[in-house]
Amino acid sequence: WTFGLILKTVCKAAVAWEPKKPLSIEDVDVAPPKAHEVRIKVIATGMCHTDWEYLYQAGKATRLRPFPLVLGHEGAGIVESVGPGVTKFSPGDKVIPLFLPQCGECERCLSPKTNQCRKNWANTQVGVMADGTSRISYMGQQVYQCLGVGSFSQYTVVSDISLAKISREAPLDKVCLLGCGVSTGYGAAVNACKVEKGSSCAVFGLGAVGLAAVMGCRAAEAKRIIAVDVNPDKFEKAQMFGATDCVNPKDHSRPIQEVLLEMTGGGVDYALECVGSPAVMTAALESTTDGWGTCVIAGWTETETMSVVVEKILMGRNLKGTYFGDWKSVESVPKLVDDYMNNKLKLDEFITHNLPLDQINRAFEYMKSGESIRTVISLW
Repeated sequence: WTFGLILKTVCKAAVAWEPKKPLSIEDVDVAPPKAHEVRIKVIATGMCHTDWEYLYQAGKATRLRPFPLVLGHEGAGIVESVGPGVTKFSPGDKVIPLFLPQCGECERCLSPKTNQCRKNWANTQVGVMADGTSRISYMGQQVYQCLGVGSFSQYTVVSDISLAKISREAPLDKVCLLGCGVSTGYGAAVNACKVEKGSSCAVFGLGAVGLAAVMGCRAAEAKRIIAVDVNPDKFEKAQMFGATDCVNPKDHSRPIQEVLLEMTGGGVDYALECVGSPAVMTAALESTTDGWGTCVIAGWTETETMSVVVEKILMGRNLKGTYFGDWKSVESVPKLVDDYMNNKLKLDEFITHNLPLDQINRAFEYMKSGESIRTVISLW
């Protein structure tokens, strides 16, 4: 076959035409991949809380992510075609598209200090490819791709540095979760916090990111893992992932950080914030012990401001953030898939609902009501 024979394809996609409105299933055109791009047949995608944020909390961030928009950044699929210059992927490969690239050549990729490659970053943040345009359109109108991915479409096109080739045996309706939430929470514990054996931890928020953080704390052999959430229905699941204690802030008249300080005799060694709430971030920091306590922010928010009492930092606490769990995306995601295949990592347990693409708006309802941890959307 030749590049000249690759044509645009027509497929179903869930399009967000404007903020705060339900998604609409449309027949969209997906253009052929250009140089260093890959077109993917998306088999399954998770719905992440960030998708909900971009749609329903769209405020200042709307300037960054114009509409119409195909959301979704937690997908898995099969390579359908490749553009000129692509050497690492072939049609038929199983892959996970990545909202965080890894070019392997820039200063950040070559440094062990960060995973935050910035190649094509500015463009993907506004939903376009390296050339400034999207590959998805509707009746000639450009439709933007969330974070350069847009996995709520049966086909999408991504950069070849934003793609991980994975095991041919991997179940795509499970490993799609490694495209964002599970990797972020698990990495927040094992990479960003570097949780130590025998330590004490508190995880704030028991969505997919928080439960994955609990799983990471357990993998690191923490002695005590305190799960914190206002929804007690999530406690049983948290204990299954490794939590030793579960605390509902609504059960206490005092601030939750004071409760945790008393429970632990001075504070936890590690606190992980997995909500994206500035108030919870402050509580997480203040729940750590002075001298060496570390608080890692994994919950996503773009426009909020966190309040920090300077004395809390002066007394030796560490406050840091993590993006995609500090994983080097292209090289790490295939290893995480292998860990799942070898029963070293849980994924099935995160999935509470499975829905077809035409019922995708129900997934937002499940998320808003707190019924779901992860809903996986089947696109075919």
